[in-house]
Amino acid sequence: MQWLQLILALSILVVIHELGHFCFARLFKTRVEKFYMFFNPTFSILRAKKINGKWQIKFFARNVEDTSVVVKDEMGNEKKDEKGNLIRRPMTEDELAALPEDDWRRYPDNTEWGLGWVPFGGYCAISGMVDETKAATDLPSEPQPWEFRSKNVWQRLCIIIGGILVNFIAALFIFGMLLFHWGKDEMPLSQINTGLYYSDILLDEGFQQQDKILQINGVEPAQLGDVVNAIILQGQRDVLVLRGNDTVALTMSQDLGIRYLALQNEYDREQREKERADKSYVKKDFVLLSYYMPFMIDSVLPGGAAAFANMQKGDSIVGINGLSGLCQVQIANELAKYPCDSVTLEFYRDGQPMQAQLFIGDQAMIGVTRVMPWDYYTSVHTSYTFFQAIPAGIAYGWDLLVMYVKQFRLVFTKEGAQSMGGFGAISNMFPDVWNWFDFWHMTAFLSLILAFMNFLPIPALDGGYILFLLWEIITRRKPSDKFLEVANTIGFWLLLLLMIFANGNDIFKAFF
Repeated sequence: MQWLQLILALSILVVIHELGHFCFARLFKTRVEKFYMFFNPTFSILRAKKINGKWQIKFFARNVEDTSVVVKDEMGNEKKDEKGNLIRRPMTEDELAALPEDDWRRYPDNTEWGLGWVPFGGYCAISGMVDETKAATDLPSEPQPWEFRSKNVWQRLCIIIGGILVNFIAALFIFGMLLFHWGKDEMPLSQINTGLYYSDILLDEGFQQQDKILQINGVEPAQLGDVVNAIILQGQRDVLVLRGNDTVALTMSQDLGIRYLALQNEYDREQREKERADKSYVKKDFVLLSYYMPFMIDSVLPGGAAAFANMQKGDSIVGINGLSGLCQVQIANELAKYPCDSVTLEFYRDGQPMQAQLFIGDQAMIGVTRVMPWDYYTSVHTSYTFFQAIPAGIAYGWDLLVMYVKQFRLVFTKEGAQSMGGFGAISNMFPDVWNWFDFWHMTAFLSLILAFMNFLPIPALDGGYILFLLWEIITRRKPSDKFLEVANTIGFWLLLLLMIFANGNDIFKAFF
């Protein structure tokens, strides 16, 4: 289910990204030769084109030949330039007219739409543009008026930016529609009167259990996620907490984010080892920060340890094996220390202290579901009209993008590189059961990431083209088609190596 959601989300995003290029290209009367989802070396699963007002559709068909031809001399020998590359030219009107009626090459003004068989993105083949589908030697020797390279620099810039722009707008629109349909639920930290739970790495930074965070770098965090984003991902260091009746100022270590990533990597490795040793083992997430709330039972599962001990819904577990006053996360952490062992639980039922002895299995679970924070605390729900949701979605998406860009610095550390993941890691970000809200939220988030990554000034990405076009605007000198081909080739291999590294991390984590 996670992989299906990933494929569907990426398919949607690739199509709308390429549609951005397509719409601007057509706006400036530039031919778009092909528009494909996925790549199609040699043949296509499906290809379609409008011929004389009627659509022709072919399945599992070989690709159409190029409409350009190699220039030949009077003796019939193929001409080459000074570098040995074949010189090409577009077919003349007479040559096109001489082709059979059902030959798609006779109708170059109409775009060929298709579905490739290599599920690796997609492309929009714009006439006269050196990209991943076309080398400089594939272009006719003389620029034609309908080609990308014949358009002025501002038109070419708009065509390139189109994909990024559409991805960005689509993400903001989806966020707005999520707010319009579902509204927004928040758990304001100001209403959490029990304080927060802090893991050991944060206790080392000076926090104490049940501290209430008042400000981070002078700004009051609205929710729990804002705390993690500020001190871990963005590296903000000045924290003001309320400890009892006292206000205490703390300064986070400069390398806190890096140490957290290292700890997270080590924890994930241990979880993978346990999973490999026991296929039924359920991996547990590392909890950095949480609410300091009691472990209240929401339901007792039949056949579990708690059921045999006659525990009931509403029981509030506060201690284990003599350790008292523990919160929900601490209870779970303590239980994990006693797989296949007996434990003594202290709990309250209707205000009365009680005890129960349980034998827990190898999963170190007692067989209950817990009351979740949004059921224990008072959450705030905000509903939006359509016209309220649009600006709210824009603000939410922009804040998410800013947060992502700020945390991007961690990628360039050893720990960040080890945390990188490919398609497997991205698929794990989707829920393992279908949920429309989660699917569209993740799709919108990936659309933001796609827009940002494509904006990076790396050859073969849109940002590389933008960089060269800006250079042309400033210097009034247009880079040669051959230069663009070489730059795109280098950029393509760099991106391929990065993808191999990221997906290699996924494979390594699956076996080691």
